[in-house]
Amino acid sequence: MIKKFSTLYAGHVDLDNIGIDGTGVNDRRYQNEHLVSVFDKTEAIASLTDQLGYDTFWMAEHHFQPEGYECIPNLLMLSVHLAHITERVKFGCAFNIAPMWHPLRLAEDFAMADILTQGRVVFGVGRGYHTREVETFGVPMLDAEANRDLFEEQIEIILKSFDEESFSHQGKNYNFPPKVPYRGYELEKITLVPRPVHRPVDIWQPIVSSTPRGMDFMAKHKIKGIVGWHGTVGPDRLRQYKDSAAADGRDLQLGEDLCIGFSFHLDDNKEKAMRSATPFFEENMKMFAPLGFVRGITDEQLRSLAGPNPGATSGLPTIEGAVQDQGWLCGSPEELIQSLKEFEANYPGVEHINVSAAVGTPQRVLLEQLEWFAKEVMPAFIPRTVAADGGN
Repeated sequence: MIKKFSTLYAGHVDLDNIGIDGTGVNDRRYQNEHLVSVFDKTEAIASLTDQLGYDTFWMAEHHFQPEGYECIPNLLMLSVHLAHITERVKFGCAFNIAPMWHPLRLAEDFAMADILTQGRVVFGVGRGYHTREVETFGVPMLDAEANRDLFEEQIEIILKSFDEESFSHQGKNYNFPPKVPYRGYELEKITLVPRPVHRPVDIWQPIVSSTPRGMDFMAKHKIKGIVGWHGTVGPDRLRQYKDSAAADGRDLQLGEDLCIGFSFHLDDNKEKAMRSATPFFEENMKMFAPLGFVRGITDEQLRSLAGPNPGATSGLPTIEGAVQDQGWLCGSPEELIQSLKEFEANYPGVEHINVSAAVGTPQRVLLEQLEWFAKEVMPAFIPRTVAADGGN
C-alpha cells in the first residue's frame, strides 16, 4: 500500500531552446553565473516539498557539466544546508557515486550529515554512468568489471565503518590501517569518528541492469532499491529483488523495500498533459539516450539526436509510447490517481512512490506540478494531515 511520496531532482538549471529541434546537448554551454542558479532552484524545491508533505527530496551527484543538466557535485554538503532551512522533509542521495570517493571519507561525511540533520539524510550509493565524471577521478567506468569490484569493496568498507566500533580491512583495492607505529603501539584497527547515530543506516541503490550479481549483493547487505518503472521490465525487477532477498533468508512482499519512480505531468486531461510535456520528454531523451537509458533506440537515431537541430523524428521514442509503457504518468489528477490505484492493487508491497519532472522542465513548471500533485493526488493515498506531518 502506498504510504510515501517523494521526488527526484537531478540538478538541471533552466534551459533554453529545448526539445527535439532545439539546441543539441553537446552544443549547450552556460556560464558559471547561470550554473550556480541550481542552488536557488534546489532551495525552492526543498522548501515546497517540505511544506506539502513529500517524504523525501532526492538529488543526484554529478560533475563537469557546463551543459547545465546535472549540476550538484556534493549531495551531503547541500543536504546539510537544506535541512537547516526546512523542518521535516528528508534529503535522499540518489546517488553518492562511490567509485569517485574514498570509502572512509564518504562514510565520515555521511556520519556528519546524519548528526547535523538529526537523521534527515538518506544514504544512497551508485556506480556511476558518465565516463567523463568517473574516469576523470581516476577510477574505472569503461571497465565495468573493475568498476563493480571497486564498488562492492567500498560498500563493505562503509558498512564496517558504520557498524563496528573499530575495524581493519584487507582487500583488492584497499588495505588499512597501515602497519605503522602510533604513540607507542602498533596500529591494527581504526574507528570512524564520528559514526552515524541513526543506525542501522538504510542504504539505497538504483536497480538498472539488475544482474544476478548486483541483486545478490544488494540482498546480502540489505540494500534497498530504487526502480525507474517501465511496464515491460518493472515487474521482473520487483520479482528479482524479492527472489534475491528470499535466497538470503528474507521473505519480502513483492515491491517491499523498493521505491518506484515515475515521470509525471498533470494537465486537464491525458492528451493535453502529453502535449505540454513533450518538449521536456524530448530534452530528457536527448540527454540520456546516448548514455544508454532509452531502450530500443538505434545508433542512427542516436546520431539524429546529436546535432543542434536534429529534425529527424521518425521512429524516435515518443511520450505517447512512454505513457503506454507506464514510465510516464500523464493526465488529470483523477487519471493519475486511477493509474496509481491500479498499480497499488497489482503491487501491494510497494509503499514508496517517487514522482519527478523530466530534466529540462523549467523551475516554474516543476514547482507548479509538484504542488498540484501534492494537493490533488497525494490525498487519495495519504490523508492531507498525515502527509503534511511527514507521513508518520
